[in-house]
Amino acid sequence: MAAIASSEDRAAQKVDSGRRLGVPLWLVSYLQAAPLFLILGFFLLLPIAMIGVVSFWDYDFAGLYPDFLTTNYTDTLGSWVTWKTYLNTLKFTAIVWALTLVIGFWVAYFLAFHIRRTTTQTILFLVCTVPFMTSNIIRMIAWIPVLGRNGLVNSALIEMGLIPKPIEWLLYSDFAVVLAMVHLYTLFMVTPIFNTLMRIDRSLLEAARDAGASGWQVLWNVVVPLAKPGMAIGTIFVVTLVMADFSTVQVMSGGQSASIALMMKNQMSLLQYPAAAANAVVLLILVLLMVSAILRVVDIRKEL
Repeated sequence: MAAIASSEDRAAQKVDSGRRLGVPLWLVSYLQAAPLFLILGFFLLLPIAMIGVVSFWDYDFAGLYPDFLTTNYTDTLGSWVTWKTYLNTLKFTAIVWALTLVIGFWVAYFLAFHIRRTTTQTILFLVCTVPFMTSNIIRMIAWIPVLGRNGLVNSALIEMGLIPKPIEWLLYSDFAVVLAMVHLYTLFMVTPIFNTLMRIDRSLLEAARDAGASGWQVLWNVVVPLAKPGMAIGTIFVVTLVMADFSTVQVMSGGQSASIALMMKNQMSLLQYPAAAANAVVLLILVLLMVSAILRVVDIRKEL
């Protein structure tokens, strides 16, 4: 009832302001949304439109030439190297998403249901955010002395007699890339899931237990369905971040692996901006399709 009353009050205020200014009522909402539309248009839509325009330009080693060519798209989509790179990027995305979802859900579940005091919840949540006080590059490079041939992991395993020689694939491999990405992006899954779990009415859990449900049944039939909006938001964060990540792939794989973002970075370093723009457009369409598929499965409007 309070929410309905507040919405009616806002509507009444909007009508009164429109009458005082002599502005038609249908125009009031558009005027209120105009600043946000201008900001998004200038900083989001205009850059995307420019990338789309440049993707049709011609280029050579000397410069860029405004034109309308589809060569950049045919070269991009017609190359098996590009398809292999996209598949490699999707592989990283799927693995990192699965790991961050599992880890993020259980961390959020522990904070939401096993920590009773709000102060303790806040402190533990802030502890999770401590690594974000440094840059991604520093946190990523910190894994090198841990996973290296003479790093902490290999040295400890050799001293304990578990392995006769250092494990080579711990660093500069797909394993290192996935590990670094999970470390970097798990919090983006924890935060929205934790926010969703904190909104669950605890009486629903008590009712399920009173009905004879076991702990796992309560978790699977009550908690998980209600946590889906937060899981969907975290999925959108993680998927978009992994798809656009090039520094982690470049550093942690030692140049032995590739991603579509790294391909675009290399094209830009060679001044092949139209080709990079075409790859960016294709990547944007792919990410938008993935996000739209997530939104069709889970309704996240209740979390917004």
